[in-house]
Amino acid sequence: MTSLLNIFWLGLKELRSVSSDLVMLIFVVYSFTGAIYAQATGSSSEVNNASIAFADEDNSALSRQLEEAFYLPRFQTPEPIAVTDVETAMDEGRFMFVVVIPPQFEADLRAGRHPDIQLNIDATAMQQAAIGGGYIKNIISERISSFFRRTDASAQPSINLIIRRLFNPNGETSWFASVVGIINQVTLLTVVLTGAAVIREREHGTLEHLLVMPLTAFEIAMAKVWANSCVILVATALSLYFIVMKVLHVPFSGSVSLWFFGVLLYLFFATALGIFLGTISRSMAQFALLIIFVNVMLQLLSGGSTPVESQPVWLQYMTFFLPSRHFVSFSQKIIYRGGGLDAVWPQFAMVSVVGLAFFIYSLALFRKSIAVTK
Repeated sequence: MTSLLNIFWLGLKELRSVSSDLVMLIFVVYSFTGAIYAQATGSSSEVNNASIAFADEDNSALSRQLEEAFYLPRFQTPEPIAVTDVETAMDEGRFMFVVVIPPQFEADLRAGRHPDIQLNIDATAMQQAAIGGGYIKNIISERISSFFRRTDASAQPSINLIIRRLFNPNGETSWFASVVGIINQVTLLTVVLTGAAVIREREHGTLEHLLVMPLTAFEIAMAKVWANSCVILVATALSLYFIVMKVLHVPFSGSVSLWFFGVLLYLFFATALGIFLGTISRSMAQFALLIIFVNVMLQLLSGGSTPVESQPVWLQYMTFFLPSRHFVSFSQKIIYRGGGLDAVWPQFAMVSVVGLAFFIYSLALFRKSIAVTK
């Protein structure tokens, strides 16, 4: 009972310390509001307002219809350009796409000669170039098919491909990016708050004050765990409700309480990681450098930025022991697919086992550090 009281009062001390740090509070508030909104809406995997030009050497009714098929918001109004100016325009970066229609294009199509259309792409904008090339190909194919269906040619496709998008029917980037943003901020802020608390105790000399009290390393560590976890949980709940659900209108298909239970399990690992980094760091500058390296690695390997399946096989086996990978996995199952406990219990179990093991190791290292200080 005495140990629980010590953990409780030490945790309150941690909360007062965080509340008195104005810079840290601003950082937490921005990370769970402005940073998530900017990540969800500031970048997109879709083509928007792409510049396009047409070098039309046919000047037929069909070629003019192809030009009219491109409009906002995906593409800017197509600009006419001479074939001799295509290379110069691409070198100057004036257009991302230039479509070249050869002479006698419509006549060759009617004669069944299958003429070529040249699409020049500025691939320095790699993602937009890859996706935009597919857009242009589909638009031109559909417009040519519709043009001949109204005249004398018949071009019936061999199959009728019906696309059904699950969990995100309109392909909204913000639905995915906002949730990934929360996941990333939970990892980053938990490690920062916990590790900074350990270093702050050492730099301000308050660790020596704790050592003269009848406190154990376990009590000191657990106080930092529950106090900083509470801050992150409250910030996550407010961000999920106000930013993700209300502002960005992202639907939450599964159980909110089940997801927060998974977040609580993950926080056990993240706080242990913060204690570990705070223990091995000798200054706040050193801690900041370690945070950059560790946080980038966790984000890249978690499956939030790129699917785990796209990583090398040997790396997939290694990331199996990263709780951040399982955090992303059960978050996607609960939030997007509406999965229940029967679908996510393997991820919950893995996060719990790895988190507990890492916490025991971090606690042993923290206890050793305190013993050296004594």
